[in-house]
Amino acid sequence: MTLINDILAYLPTFAVNVVRLGVWLVLLSLVFVPLERWLSVRKVRLSRRALAINLGLYFLNSLLPAAILSALMAVVAVGAQAALPAALPAAVGALPLVIKLLLSLLIAEVGFYWGHRLSHKLPWLWHFHAVHHQPEHLYFLINTHAHPVDMIVTRLFGMTPLYILGLAGASAGGSVTPALVIIIGTVWGFFIHSNLRVRLGPLESLIATPAFHHWHHTSIAPLDRNFSSTLPFLDRVFGTWYLPDSWPLAYGIANAPVKPSEPAN
Repeated sequence: MTLINDILAYLPTFAVNVVRLGVWLVLLSLVFVPLERWLSVRKVRLSRRALAINLGLYFLNSLLPAAILSALMAVVAVGAQAALPAALPAAVGALPLVIKLLLSLLIAEVGFYWGHRLSHKLPWLWHFHAVHHQPEHLYFLINTHAHPVDMIVTRLFGMTPLYILGLAGASAGGSVTPALVIIIGTVWGFFIHSNLRVRLGPLESLIATPAFHHWHHTSIAPLDRNFSSTLPFLDRVFGTWYLPDSWPLAYGIANAPVKPSEPAN
């Protein structure tokens, strides 16, 4: 009965989260759907089944990984608080919020980079990450076309260092920074997966763009490039940068039958 009561008590919160995600989906669609029609890299013809799968994964991966990560990060936070010298969280806590946010974005991005790169190198991680690379067309909802385990693992790589270094913690103030990191990364993820033929010139060395991330999803060599989600200079540092003037001819899993996308007119 206790489990049933807990489930019933959580239902209102669950309903609110579903409604919130529905509102975000409408807003994202209002922005990206017309833009992807006017500025598309490739013409995308999605079947109803593919759209239904992507919508289902949007809701699943916006709810399940966050719930599991909250529990995991609470354990990490308690462990870090017990293991760290008291002076470190005190010093970090004294930093202005803007500095903490910028530092957290950088440290988390390094963690995301290596979590993402290892997901391509380690077979047991690739088994889950491959789900994200299966689509043969890119558009904004591909951001959440992923296995929940893959999303949890990658975020653990990015979030754990923040707790270890005292940039995040169990307190209300300590929860603001990781929440902002996740929100910024998620919103930017919809942009870099979008079917938008936009180039930002010199800014492409500073921030990830659709052109940058499309080459990560190519099914034709060069493969395993552009692992950064927001800060592409990390790919320059670690030797995985690739950004020519052209766009990939095909997307999906390498060595699968290639079905080149149709260029937009």
